Amino acid sequence: MTETRTDDSRQTVICLKWGDRYGPDYVNRMYRMVSRNTARPLRFVCFTDDPTGIGDGVEVKPMPPFDLPERMRFHPFRRMFLFQETLDDLSGPLLHLDLDLLVTGSIDAFFDYKPEARFVVAENWTQKGQGIGNMSVFRFRVGELTEVWERFRPDPGAMMDLYRNSQTFVCRTLGEVEFFPEDWCLSFKHSLVPAWPLRFFVAPKLPPEARTVAFTGKPDIDEATRGEWPVRAGWKKLYKHIRPAPWIADHWR
Repeated sequence: MTETRTDDSRQTVICLKWGDRYGPDYVNRMYRMVSRNTARPLRFVCFTDDPTGIGDGVEVKPMPPFDLPERMRFHPFRRMFLFQETLDDLSGPLLHLDLDLLVTGSIDAFFDYKPEARFVVAENWTQKGQGIGNMSVFRFRVGELTEVWERFRPDPGAMMDLYRNSQTFVCRTLGEVEFFPEDWCLSFKHSLVPAWPLRFFVAPKLPPEARTVAFTGKPDIDEATRGEWPVRAGWKKLYKHIRPAPWIADHWR
């Protein structure tokens, strides 16, 4: 059940950028998308190892020094630092959004939904009913999930070997998590691309209830806009096909 906030404090949204997979334009677009889709005061924070090109309005924070196993340098496990007892000068509830995400509707309800919950996340589209979230979208309160960091930090490599990915590690460590409503958080590939063979004739459509659309793996946001699904093996073109989705450009700006 959604509850209405009565205070006028800023909502804090965070994103992470490290390595060169996504450039500063992704951060700037995310800031603009979030700004257009909130009716409340906003604090937008980017943790990054390179602030070059990040525009006004984005509050830049340094990524913690890298002292993890080298194979984690560009791996999502690196974001486990978010679950330490302190996180720079941030406090209270934070909404984390991945950079390969399209914001298509109001984010305010993400803060209002089940405010008592410690961790609320999009349910992973390929693991329905298994208690696993997709951490492209999640909300938590600073300093309240320290068991994640305390389990991870003594032997990061062991946790990476034990779990397929960081989101499985987090959800299994917490034991019980809450999920945002299914129609708020969609996957482009798994929610919007029509089934085969309709995808050859019908373009992906955006449902009006959607608030975010995740572009995990391929295609990237710009590729999906043009109707491109890059594949290495030629036979995969038999099913990895999409028609252009120009509505993406209406939001990704």
